[in-house]
Amino acid sequence: MRIAIVESGGKQYRAVEGSTIDVDRLAYEVGHKFDFDRVLLMADDDVTMVGTPTVGEIKVSATVVDHVKGPKVISFKYRPKKRIRVKGGHRHFYTRLMIDFIGKAGEERKPVVAKAVEVEKQAESGKEADDLAKIEGIGPKVVKVLNEAGISTFADLAGAKAATVQKALDAAGLQMMDPKGWISQAKLAAKGDWDGFEKLQGELKGGRKTKSADKKKEK
Repeated sequence: MRIAIVESGGKQYRAVEGSTIDVDRLAYEVGHKFDFDRVLLMADDDVTMVGTPTVGEIKVSATVVDHVKGPKVISFKYRPKKRIRVKGGHRHFYTRLMIDFIGKAGEERKPVVAKAVEVEKQAESGKEADDLAKIEGIGPKVVKVLNEAGISTFADLAGAKAATVQKALDAAGLQMMDPKGWISQAKLAAKGDWDGFEKLQGELKGGRKTKSADKKKEK
């Protein structure tokens, strides 16, 4: 397995051949192929090449597979004695890349087939993956965990048991996540009830129901 450290937008990312990474939004369309300009390190089993600052003879090729949104970040501005309280939210935009090749230019090697087989199986089943990051509380890391657990569409998540999803999250070190709110949102998204979907998201914070929403229901 070949691993490389690449730079994009001033940030460093760990790229593994045959897997995906999420980087800050790039101005490329889905399906576009390109090479990273800066490769800082490349490791292949026991062989490690460290750049000074870059490894000139190594190239890392990638393909744009999707554009997604990250988890919502809540900001709150408060000034005492000024009656200023401003609450805002932000969801950062990311571009999901498939790492196709890590190695020397012109090098001939067998391509990584693990992901290709997975794509073929998905094509045979006729099932297209949904953007699970649309669900409040789900970010790129959670999407990856869900996909590895066989959950790639809203219908998959809607039909999953909370305990099963929680086990997958626990195994990935995401014990603090609560998938119950995600499943409720997925059921509405799977039916195409986007009005109800947006209404439910207004009652959630980080994918969980807020106390104020529970009080309104009680009234």
